[in-house]
Amino acid sequence: MKRPLARLFLCLALSGMAHAEGDPKRAANTVVLDETGVKNLRIETVEAEETDFEATIFSLGRIEAIPSKVAAVSTRISGRIVELKIAPGDMVKKDDEVAKIESRQPGDPPPVIPLKAPLSGMVTRVDARLGDPLDPEKALLEITDLSEVYAVARVPEHQAGRMKAGTQAHIKVAALPNEKFKGELLRFGTSADKESGTIDAIFRLTNPGGLLRAGMRAEFSVVMSKRSNVVSVPRAALQGESSNRFVYVKDFDLPNAFVKTQVQVGEINDRFVEITSGLLPADEVVTRGAYSLSFAGASSVSLKEALDAAHGHEHAEDGSELTPEKKAEMEAKKGSVAHDHAHEEEGSSPMWMYASMVLFVLLLISLFSKKRGLGDEDVAAAKPIEKEAQ
Repeated sequence: MKRPLARLFLCLALSGMAHAEGDPKRAANTVVLDETGVKNLRIETVEAEETDFEATIFSLGRIEAIPSKVAAVSTRISGRIVELKIAPGDMVKKDDEVAKIESRQPGDPPPVIPLKAPLSGMVTRVDARLGDPLDPEKALLEITDLSEVYAVARVPEHQAGRMKAGTQAHIKVAALPNEKFKGELLRFGTSADKESGTIDAIFRLTNPGGLLRAGMRAEFSVVMSKRSNVVSVPRAALQGESSNRFVYVKDFDLPNAFVKTQVQVGEINDRFVEITSGLLPADEVVTRGAYSLSFAGASSVSLKEALDAAHGHEHAEDGSELTPEKKAEMEAKKGSVAHDHAHEEEGSSPMWMYASMVLFVLLLISLFSKKRGLGDEDVAAAKPIEKEAQ
């Protein structure tokens, strides 16, 4: 089915779901954000597509230089270094002058011989200093062409039997987390490791910009098989536990609205997840920000408000269409609640009046009693004074 036609059927199906009257799950599973919320969560989406899905195995390994692309620079005569023009890490071209050697042969001045690079590449080692003596048996420096390198994966022996020359592998290097490389299997190592039960699988890969270096640790996803027309999404889109998997799908109608959608998954490789049910091609699933949506809590915009703004008429709180019958029912409920509230207030008013009167009377009695008690005390205190005066 072509994508535009699939999208049309999808929109029709979702339209029916969106306006299904009394759907209690719609409001609970829909997160509606404003523009600020989308930017803060850095929401990104991709379309679920039918693609060739790769079944892969994971392996660890390392990067190695290709032996035929490593060269040493040495001298044919004995002497000493009088000029050194390079340092480790420098890039040189074939026939560039890298050093000068003063010969031990007599002369005034002694003969000086230039040394040139035998190939283009990076200076990976320098084994001498300015003024050091040199003999033909000793190499001065090493140059490595890193335009291509080997990526050596340690794969289990039982998996190696399923791999043939030309097998592809997706390779990630810890030192270059934002770079992705693709290698092709050349051959296996000459012997297996008895302790680990693995054998080296040697992949050749191009090294644009010379970013890869010998000795770097690498992760391999070796492609063992492919299947066509498989609906899949990036692994970042999949959320939840193994027993409850879900993704967030961008609402086809409401802006900045995302619906939590239950899915069933099949195989998972290093980049994608096979979706066996729950999604259709052309569904836009959230990749970046999907985890944050799970903890977004209450929406900054209610589903009812978003639908009212998008469609230009009022909806129910659960997002369903507000039919005349439903509207009348809601108005009746509101009237009933208002009547009950007014009745409660009306019934409670006399009670409050009686209680206030009782409290007022008690207050007067208390004040009177205190005043009377104070007068009796004054009379009692005055009697001894009169007797003394007499």
